[in-house]
Amino acid sequence: MNVLLLGSGGREHALAWKLAASPLLTTLYAAPGNPGIAEEATIVALDIADHGAVAVFCREKKIDLVVVGPEAPLVAGIADDLVAAGIRVFGPSKAAAQLEGSKGFTKDLCAEFSIPTAAYRRFADAAAARAYVKEQGAPIVVKADGLAAGKGVTVATSVDEALSAIDACLDEDGAEVVVEGFLEGEEASFFCLCDGRTAIPFGTAQDHKRVGEGDTGPNTGGMGAYSPAPVMTPEMVDRTMREIVEPTMKGMAARGMPFSGVLFVGLMITDNGPQLIEYNVRFGDPECQVLMMRLKDDLLVLLNAAVDGQLAHTSVRWSDDAALTVVMAANGYPGVPEKGSAIRGVDKAEAIEGVKVFQAGTAMNAGALVANGGRVLNVTATGASVSDAQTKAYEAVDVIDWPQGFCRRDIGWRAVARETAEG
Repeated sequence: MNVLLLGSGGREHALAWKLAASPLLTTLYAAPGNPGIAEEATIVALDIADHGAVAVFCREKKIDLVVVGPEAPLVAGIADDLVAAGIRVFGPSKAAAQLEGSKGFTKDLCAEFSIPTAAYRRFADAAAARAYVKEQGAPIVVKADGLAAGKGVTVATSVDEALSAIDACLDEDGAEVVVEGFLEGEEASFFCLCDGRTAIPFGTAQDHKRVGEGDTGPNTGGMGAYSPAPVMTPEMVDRTMREIVEPTMKGMAARGMPFSGVLFVGLMITDNGPQLIEYNVRFGDPECQVLMMRLKDDLLVLLNAAVDGQLAHTSVRWSDDAALTVVMAANGYPGVPEKGSAIRGVDKAEAIEGVKVFQAGTAMNAGALVANGGRVLNVTATGASVSDAQTKAYEAVDVIDWPQGFCRRDIGWRAVARETAEG
């Protein structure tokens, strides 16, 4: 099979690495890619926002499957345009991608189909939103309605913080904001492969959104993750499928927009069970990196089954090992990251058994690997436990020579604390 992978981040490097291992694969192309992806795929100069150009490339290279990594092309309708051109795509339609593209759409779906989530109100008028926040008090959550690269959510601990978030979200015409209740509990990421009719579980993870240790500082796109998530017991997975995922699949089908692709279920595990925080319509980043390290099956076989509506006859096998990834980010992130600094020692890190460094915001400059974004490297390791994986990941971090980068030193702390208590 000839496969085209769209995207350029650490998530896409992990997907490329796993797809490249498939015996079904003939040639893997990637656009726009990065230096890490270039080790697994043929990089092509394609503007992935130009859906017509992507379709032309697919016809020229006889592409059998397009795998869409990031959310923006999906929300823009790339799957619809490629399918209309007769090209198979792993990823949801533009209508179904509203699950991520519009927080209001998802909250309304939850209300209509009795999916457990926080109470909410939608606002286009700043004065009405501000009045509602003052009435409700804090803590309270403010969400920009559109895509915000994982950073459009403010968990406000004071009314003033919430009011500032509202003003930031509603500073342009046509903008909307969702204001919702604060959920108490432990967050988890749960993934499903979907084919429009059937959804099957595809692993669990926990992300670390805050930039600082101890979960402090502003939200980021994710500073690290580990898998599996201990809080997602078999019972909790069953409840999530029954109470959240299956009603969503039925609701989307009833609305005439069946969901196919990967459904990323952001959860809060509360005293009352799982509650939906948000949906994403693509693999998480950096959760994808730890999932790919643990996946025992052929990813390409699984993606084909999803595209062909065959998931009812499909199962997924996982390694018993844990996986943990540490994000190394450029100084200045999540504000304005410093670009252009040289990165050395990635090969030394990967020489450690069970370690893989997935590249995200990187570029080549005169033969040298340099930082070219905010989140730059995903240093990923497997181990018999989260504690073991954590030890190896930080051993690998410490042999990478990049003074202009930083990372959190406590990725996996919840799971490590559990293991210590149980041990």
